[in-house]
Amino acid sequence: MIDNIWITLSDGCSVAAKLWLPPDAEDNPVPAVLEYIPYRKRDHKAIRDAEIHGFFAQHGYAGVRVDLRGSGDSEGVLRDEYLQRELDDGLEVLRWIAEQPWCSGKIGLFGLSWGGFNGLQIAALQPPELGAVISVCSSDDRYADDVHYMGGCLLTDNLSWASTMFGFNSCPPDPAVVGERWRAMWLERLAGSGLWIKNWLEHQRRTDFWKHASVCEDYSAIQVPVMAVSGWADGYSNTVFRLLEHLSVPRRGLVGPWGHKYPHMGGPGPAIDFLGECVRWWDQWLKGIDRGIDDDPMLRAWMLDRRDPSSPETTGRWVAEPVWPSPDIAPQAYRLARGALVPDDGSTSTAGAELSIKSPLSVGLFAGKWCSYAETTDLPSDQRLEDGGALVFDTAPLAEDISILGSPEVELELAADRPVAMVAVRLSDIGPDDRATRVTFGVLNLTHRDGHEQPQPLEPGRRYRVRVPLNEVGQRFFAGHRIRLGISSSYFPLAWPSPEPARLTLDAEGCRLYLPLRTPKPEDAELRNLGAPRSAPAPAHTLLVPAERHWTVRHNLANNEVALDVVNNDARVRLDDIGLAFGRNVEERWSYKNERYETVRGEVVHERSFERAGVAGAPDWSARTVTRTILTSTATHFLIRATLDAYEGDVRLFEKSWDEAIPRDLI
Repeated sequence: MIDNIWITLSDGCSVAAKLWLPPDAEDNPVPAVLEYIPYRKRDHKAIRDAEIHGFFAQHGYAGVRVDLRGSGDSEGVLRDEYLQRELDDGLEVLRWIAEQPWCSGKIGLFGLSWGGFNGLQIAALQPPELGAVISVCSSDDRYADDVHYMGGCLLTDNLSWASTMFGFNSCPPDPAVVGERWRAMWLERLAGSGLWIKNWLEHQRRTDFWKHASVCEDYSAIQVPVMAVSGWADGYSNTVFRLLEHLSVPRRGLVGPWGHKYPHMGGPGPAIDFLGECVRWWDQWLKGIDRGIDDDPMLRAWMLDRRDPSSPETTGRWVAEPVWPSPDIAPQAYRLARGALVPDDGSTSTAGAELSIKSPLSVGLFAGKWCSYAETTDLPSDQRLEDGGALVFDTAPLAEDISILGSPEVELELAADRPVAMVAVRLSDIGPDDRATRVTFGVLNLTHRDGHEQPQPLEPGRRYRVRVPLNEVGQRFFAGHRIRLGISSSYFPLAWPSPEPARLTLDAEGCRLYLPLRTPKPEDAELRNLGAPRSAPAPAHTLLVPAERHWTVRHNLANNEVALDVVNNDARVRLDDIGLAFGRNVEERWSYKNERYETVRGEVVHERSFERAGVAGAPDWSARTVTRTILTSTATHFLIRATLDAYEGDVRLFEKSWDEAIPRDLI
């Protein structure tokens, strides 16, 4: 393992890399696997990186971890995600790797989230060194299916994620790596990285800003094999299905019972030998060894079973489809009656039935995160806590088990009494004890009913026909259970509310739910076992403070304030070989008062700290940053207040504040 090596780019900027090499690689060159992300190889991801890239090195590959320009120990400033500068740097990094004496010239791109995104994005640039991609928890469409917007609605994960990167971008390089210039490098990035949430809120529709680096603009640009991976509790599972459908290269999809983590590390469902699966993929496409990839089904997916919504635990089984879309999955239509979901037999008994809803802001307090990271605290709770503020429609108890795989869809005929309104749709499994487990959901900004590029205000009182796709899912509903559809006009704090409360009126006759029914296949029982998790040893480290996760809903009856308080503190750890201790504490608060939309508020505080003392050959060092971002809104504007404070020891070295107002664009 080579702890740090510099890659000098064509403009003179040097980025920091860490290498794991087979012992004889310089005599017998091997393919390389590159992970290219901004998450700090020296500290925050050091343990995870060693387990993954060390495993690749044990199996005959060079593992390469590179900090993006402006992150970790790399020079420069990181100014936003997926900029052309980042992608161009990535092409240079690939060329550098291919020229090294330990590299055979073949490289795979690998990564989760950011690394999964830029793996696809760099592949679309067709670098000759690239042989294959494994993209985990990523998106092909940066507007329609990313952390920022969903169905044209502003996701509050946009604030959470902006705050995460606000924290990462505030962190200094390590003096033990970069030397005396560490403070100047730190000040440069503190002053220059900017307030990313402002960039993202200035682009509220699908413009060229989002089309850039969205590989869905031209799937044919990707000319190497792709393995696409996600989990049902992740925010990015839809991407897997679109890539399988639209790519023309060899491709495989894997969707399991996981959140936003690698499948050998993830919950809430059982983890697998994901790194072993990666080596099979690399062997096939980087070494030319036949590992039977051609005989694998195009899609492996976990079919969820019943789950207690008060527990993160889940059960299920693996199923497979040889191609996607599958000809063996057919839509089953249900029509909406008062309180009921009825198989659509062509009758019109609901004719003339109008149903309306003006939901309280409390619908969504128990929705969990758009994208689950913690997998214990941020999953959706019992949906009966949400259903009182929604229109709900139940099937009769099922006479037999049914399974769905794919994207359910709801067709609604509705009117709104405001020019800007949203609709949220939830599908739940209702057990015999009446507990309601959310299966999947979708949201739609009704001004985006005809697309995300040119939204149009609603004409109050006018009836529209809209379609709301729900997130892809695999779910078995047991005999005796019921299926529930819930429809609400708000879904906070998962999605930011419309400028003012809106009443939705549905014409039940024109409303349908379409479920993608899958017939069980006997061959599912004979699928290849995906094994138990394996990884390389972690570097020696000491746990100083354990991780802390809390998710608390409060209703203060004295002032009628409702708040969701989130604590998401990582463990504080010391890496024993370099004597570096580091930690991250995060608090989020989402609140409103008296059901007034102008009081809706999100606040996120990140604190990151680094400390080294008494280590031979390395300077004593203490650095800490605190970032705070508050998002509120009026009927016409989003308002951002943010502060950044950076400390060397007890001395505040840098401070900056922002106070921004951004006009709302039909959101």
